[in-house]
Amino acid sequence: MKEQQLLYERNFLSKYAQKSEETKGRLKEIEPCPIRTEYQRDRDRIIHCRAFRRLKHKTQVFLRPSDDHFRTRLTHTLEVTQIARTISRALLLNEDLTEAIGLGHDLGHTPFGHAGERVLNALTGHFKHNEQSLRVVDILENDGAGLNLTYEVRDGILQHKSSGHPCTLEGKVVSYADRIAYINHDISDAIRAGVLKENEIPLEYREYLGYSKGARIDTLVRDVIATSYEKPVVSLSDKGDYYMNKLRDFMFERVYFNHFGEVLLQKADRMLSMLYKYYITHPDEVPSPVQTDNITVLVCDYLAGMTDNYAIDTARRIFLPDYN
Repeated sequence: MKEQQLLYERNFLSKYAQKSEETKGRLKEIEPCPIRTEYQRDRDRIIHCRAFRRLKHKTQVFLRPSDDHFRTRLTHTLEVTQIARTISRALLLNEDLTEAIGLGHDLGHTPFGHAGERVLNALTGHFKHNEQSLRVVDILENDGAGLNLTYEVRDGILQHKSSGHPCTLEGKVVSYADRIAYINHDISDAIRAGVLKENEIPLEYREYLGYSKGARIDTLVRDVIATSYEKPVVSLSDKGDYYMNKLRDFMFERVYFNHFGEVLLQKADRMLSMLYKYYITHPDEVPSPVQTDNITVLVCDYLAGMTDNYAIDTARRIFLPDYN
């Protein structure tokens, strides 16, 4: 069982892959599982935690959409993980580590997508969803005990942003998969919402990357694999990196920061600002498994953990009159 999996890692994975047996360990030592490797165990801990379940009701881009086909933070996470596993498998890296990082990378994300993150950052002076994701797995989950994940998974979660420097190639794979996924599925959702048309994407980008979501993802995945195979780094080619970043810049200009994006930010700003100010003055009403004298941290943990629906319902309960 487990020994066969470890034998496979030793004999068949790339020399640049992170082996389960070579983990730097956990914050607290625990008895090894007789069936699962350390990274498989981390994956299971993440899937079964409450923060993972809440992702299904957190915005990706479109706020509380009535159309069930728009992405949520959970479906984004699953798409990232699928792309990352495809790349890791082709590069002979550790798929289990890749999967655990992919599933956990957004556990600390706010309600209302990146608009919510920007609001909490402005309110508190510093908030980054990758740092909050690490706080979730280290401290907040499991009633304050944390998930006690391995060093490599924790590092991959913290370092998954494009500016990060993960200690494993598997972590870098997730970083690229995150960008490949969100750029392309956000285009799909923007088209569905009527915010964007496919033919409005610059022709130069479509000619190189492809004329559909699937084609663009395939182009970028193939590029990462071809550029990184049997190398101690994971990267895109210069041309692939250029066009992915140009497409990303296009999305920020046309979707994320356009009129639609600003309306979303204003809605998130008003709601989270009201809730933040309320709980700062009523900290006794904040349910928290973690004892802290820092009221800002207490309130931020609570708000960041909310789903869109819960934040909206809480604001309605606190600020709107009840005529029943």
